[in-house]
Amino acid sequence: MPRRPGRLVAVPAALAASLTLAAAVPAQADPVVPDHAVIVCQSASFYDNYDSSSGPTGLKRTLGQGDKVGHTRGAHPVYNGWAATFDFGPNDWGYVRYECLGGWGSW
Repeated sequence: MPRRPGRLVAVPAALAASLTLAAAVPAQADPVVPDHAVIVCQSASFYDNYDSSSGPTGLKRTLGQGDKVGHTRGAHPVYNGWAATFDFGPNDWGYVRYECLGGWGSW
């Protein structure tokens, strides 16, 4: 049976195309569920965002001692002492002073 050069080229080209598509799909990281913590300060300002040049921005509310929050040490960012924190009350993200987080795994 005679060889068909076009067919030999088509198989590797198809294989290369499928490998290229597989490599182009971005990797999906599993979401990190925040570790349970509580606010240990008497009160803690909870900000919408953190700007590296001016600090926290957009005060959302003040959290009180004992409010249930979440932050996963090593996975969620802390910028100049401001930790990305999840407020389990209204279920939203913001930034609070890291030293106001404690009681890890207490609830």
